[in-house]
Amino acid sequence: MHIYFSGIGGAGLGPLAEIAQDAGHEVSGSDLRESPFSRQLETRGVDVIYEQSTESIAAEHLTKPIDWLVHTSALADDHSELIFAREHGIRTSKRDEFLVEFLRQHGLKLLAVAGTHGKTTTTGMLIWAAKRLGLPISYSIGTTISFGASGKFDPKSKYFIYEADEYGRNFLQFQPFLAILPSVDYDHPDIFPTRDDYKQAFRDFLSQSDSAIMFDDTLRYLEPVSSNATAFDHRTTVQEIALAGQHNRDNAFLAAAALAGISDAKTPELYGILSDFPGTARRFEKLADGIYSDYAHHPTEISATLQMARELNKNVVAIYQPHQNERQHALADQYKTAFDGAKHVYWLPTYQPSGNREKTAEVLTPNDLIAKLAQPKIAEPAELNDELWESISIHHTAGDLIVLLSAGDADAWLRGKVE
Repeated sequence: MHIYFSGIGGAGLGPLAEIAQDAGHEVSGSDLRESPFSRQLETRGVDVIYEQSTESIAAEHLTKPIDWLVHTSALADDHSELIFAREHGIRTSKRDEFLVEFLRQHGLKLLAVAGTHGKTTTTGMLIWAAKRLGLPISYSIGTTISFGASGKFDPKSKYFIYEADEYGRNFLQFQPFLAILPSVDYDHPDIFPTRDDYKQAFRDFLSQSDSAIMFDDTLRYLEPVSSNATAFDHRTTVQEIALAGQHNRDNAFLAAAALAGISDAKTPELYGILSDFPGTARRFEKLADGIYSDYAHHPTEISATLQMARELNKNVVAIYQPHQNERQHALADQYKTAFDGAKHVYWLPTYQPSGNREKTAEVLTPNDLIAKLAQPKIAEPAELNDELWESISIHHTAGDLIVLLSAGDADAWLRGKVE
């Protein structure tokens, strides 16, 4: 079967393309620009077209007829590739439909990592530990990792580890064997208008899961939930897990609990393996000595990342790029103590993704958001320019730890400066 992925360079579809190729399918796809995922696929011999037009997909279809077009949720219904597929009788679907069918065809039990924070790291930990144990495993993770592909299908595996995203209610398409919830906190107001809408989506997800594990504060946040959930007291998170950051130790605790249920490994062995976890891209990723990049863009994530950074260096300087203006209207009042402990904060304008369809007219400026801090004097507005880089360099020379907090284009900017 020839499967064409429209948006193949994205964190959702890139790993699925690798999985499809592992399963023996012909794989190709398109995107508008290069990404770590598309480059990874090209090294595997996948034909990636950096254009999305009727002409380009027609040429691919002529070379070898396309049987199934899997597309990103961001693709408009009148997109040229979707129109071409319909006109030529090609099956079309989003990624969740593809994965649901794939799991069914191969009889895989789903370990779904869901939640607002910690999904990627916990998924990475599960993959890392399973590999170290020699446990046959299939998986999909929404980032690049140093210890394997972002997506893999092992025909000997019984289980599939998946980073199950709540955005667009994607995770409600699945019926997990085990749901793992590191942390849940209100987010994505463009999809979930109220806090209870968000909670209800997770309640529905848990009701569709055979069993679930989480911490007691997550259970209390979501109550009432179905009785299939096991909740651990946060005080049971042990210090034998030698990772920086309390949230990382929490994530590893849940990963160990999940793996103990599907392997013969004992808890001490799992803690030892997870203590060597090398991390994933964009999750407190070291770019240079004393300079890190992190995907944190929610107040809870920011607090956790800064807590981890201060375990390494008491003098932490943050560069923060908020994500999506509409989200800032929903989160503004939660910033109050998010940056407590930081020596200084450089606050960038809010990043707006391309194709953004937000309805909120008023744009919140860095000063608007800084005013929400309990200690606004620690922060100042900044831009991605030479002046900011000079300030970063001065802090770096003084021995401060620099951490970028961004889900937007500031990451590429900083990497370019460090390189």
